[in-house]
Amino acid sequence: MVAKKNDPQRYVRAIKSSGLSVYDPIEIGDPVLWIPTPELETLLNKALRGISLAGLPLRTRSKVVKTHVCHALGYPVPVSFRRTQPRFPGQFFDTYVQKANNLQVWNQELAPTRRYVLIRVSAKDVVTRVKVVTGDTLASLDTTGTLTQKYQARCVLGGQRTELIAVEDTTRLRRSISGRVNLKSAATPVDHPREGQLLPITILFKRLSRLVGTSFRDTGHDQERNRGAALHRLVCKALGYGSYQDDGRFPDVRHQLLEVKLQTSPTIDLGLVRPDSVESLDVPKIGRQPIRHCDVRYAVFCGRIDGNRVVLTHFFLTTGEAFFSRFPQFRGKVLNKKLQIPLPADFFDR
Repeated sequence: MVAKKNDPQRYVRAIKSSGLSVYDPIEIGDPVLWIPTPELETLLNKALRGISLAGLPLRTRSKVVKTHVCHALGYPVPVSFRRTQPRFPGQFFDTYVQKANNLQVWNQELAPTRRYVLIRVSAKDVVTRVKVVTGDTLASLDTTGTLTQKYQARCVLGGQRTELIAVEDTTRLRRSISGRVNLKSAATPVDHPREGQLLPITILFKRLSRLVGTSFRDTGHDQERNRGAALHRLVCKALGYGSYQDDGRFPDVRHQLLEVKLQTSPTIDLGLVRPDSVESLDVPKIGRQPIRHCDVRYAVFCGRIDGNRVVLTHFFLTTGEAFFSRFPQFRGKVLNKKLQIPLPADFFDR
């Protein structure tokens, strides 16, 4: 039987065959051995759910969890687990067992691109859910002020309602774009980007510019999150997808390497990663090249609140590489110390 291309088990089989340990480095985006975050979450959920940690001392519980993680991903279990940072260097992630909605990261900074495997256990210490997020995603959940500063920029409106800031995609991405892909039949918004399925930035601009002047209802107790979801839905439809999907990971429309920002104030929050960063993005390589954060396209929509509606007034599109050529960066340093991040009540349900 031929395995499906998107079958997460293919990574497990490849890792078993490679003979690698959890401490051997793997290049981010390696199409054979690097497990992208969505697939990593799927594998760990399947393997860990239902496991009982009841009655185990903390140190033993940690070792048991790590042992199950090794089995789930195809790695041999080491004789003893090293005190590395992160604990699983090969796939660049740490594990945290969470009985409460208060994540504690001790004695280290929150790393923007590191993966954090958060393992939810019930009152009876049985694993019920696994979520895998990056440090930058965790930073966006911090409401305590512990993360004193993150990267920010200012959106200064000009005389035009729409602006294409970067007239071409980055050199690395240009080799993989196609103006003829039918997104309705090709993929979903949260699929990994693939060569020949990326629309050029000029076509993205043409399709998304049509949203300026439209509006959507401003509802819900979590206004910022609901506004973002409503805008993402409009973006997916405008691009031509047959359905709306948003898994909360960066970038919002992964299939098009497109991050969507809604600005009802001038300050653009960018998290812990600069848009022009040359660090590799957690997606499979395209055309044998790793995709970097600076290759991502940024759609910045400005809107005004009109009663119970949000009206889109301006639209900007740029690459991460050219982001700061239009949006001035606030000067500041990212500061992290001992962190306690309250996770939303529905975090493990998303």
